[in-house]
This record gives sequence, C-alpha cells and structure tokens, in this order.
Amino acid sequence: MAFTDAIFDGHCELAGVVAVRVDAVDEVVAAVTNRAWIPVVVSLDLVGLLAVLAPEVMIDARMRKRERPERQRGLAPLTIGLGPNFIARDTVDVVIETAWDDLGRIIDTGAARPLAGEPRPIAGHGRDRFVYAPVPGVLRSGARIGQPVAAGEVVAVIGSTPVVAPIPGSIRALTRDGVPVAAGTKVLEIDPGGRGAVGAIGERPGRIADSVLEVVERWTAR
Repeated sequence: MAFTDAIFDGHCELAGVVAVRVDAVDEVVAAVTNRAWIPVVVSLDLVGLLAVLAPEVMIDARMRKRERPERQRGLAPLTIGLGPNFIARDTVDVVIETAWDDLGRIIDTGAARPLAGEPRPIAGHGRDRFVYAPVPGVLRSGARIGQPVAAGEVVAVIGSTPVVAPIPGSIRALTRDGVPVAAGTKVLEIDPGGRGAVGAIGERPGRIADSVLEVVERWTAR
C-alpha cells in the first residue's frame, strides 16, 4: 500500500497519515500550510510548483532503478535522493542507500549501490513470487492488497490473458485496475508468508524514512 492510492481513489490513509489528491496550486499551498494531510499531485508542473512552495527540503523517492536522474541539487537548500544512480554532492546533496545491504546508510559523498537485480527472498521465495505482464494491454482486477490467494489462482486479466498467482500467500503488490501496462511490466507480487499487512509501513521503507529524517534533523541543527 502506498500514498499513490490517492491518485485513483482521491484519498488514502497509511499508518494514520492521510493523503489527498489535489489538482490546483492553491489546494497544495493550503495543505502544506495546515498540515492536516499530505497533498498528492500528478497534474501540476514540478518546476512551477517548486517556485510557489519554495521548499527547504526536496526528496526524490521515486526509486526509478535504471533511469539516470536529472540534476536536482540547487532546486532546494537540501536535496536527497533515494537509491541507485544518485550521486551525493553532484545530482543531489545527500543519498540514502535503499539496497538491503547497508540499508539506510547515509551517503554524503559518492553514490549508492548499483541495482543488484535480484529481490531479497521472503520465506525462501525470490523472483518466483513476482509476475510480469505477458502481453501489453489494460489490466483488470477486482483483487485487493492483503487478499489471500492460492497458487494458480487468477488474480487479474490483461485483455483475455490471465494473470495468476505463482505461489500461495497473500497479495503484496498489484497494479491498479484499469491501468495500461507494457509487456514485461511487473504487475503482481505475492507474499508467501501470507501476512497481508495493509495500512502499515514495511521494514524497508521504514528504515529508509528513518535515515531521511536523520539527514533533515542533522541539516536543520547546523
């Protein structure tokens, strides 16, 4: 579960924090001012929005894996990049390691580890818990995050092609209903432990967030 659910549903809640989709600059300004909820913005120009908000800290948490990030240093007094391809004191001011090895390490000079390519096993299952779109098209599914599934159960369809659970467990990640996908796109992940936790922050993002907070607190205390 992530705050991106607000893009589709208008709002969502994660670990007690509410996020709301907004499509106007004045709504963003109001949200930042009252701090009652987090604004999720997809339809406004980033450069223009930065000019209006003038944030002290900007964090690129998109974790785009193989893509080379544009230079962001200077767009805010403190810029932080999460994961591969960011370079501290070059593309951003500070980098946070997102790989399980050295997870959360604060990098003041240099880059994070390159993308390793293999996921960390859960209950003995690695890449076999993922499903990639076999064909391009619009994904359709009525399943939800946290829902238990059996191996071979149809979780979604792309056109007339079924997307089935490769192992038993619970749905850990699933592309939203109605989203167009390209062939080879990751569309489903199964949690073999069957925990199905919804609405909580996982260990990995939690540790990354702790490091981000440490960087910000260190910077503000200067």
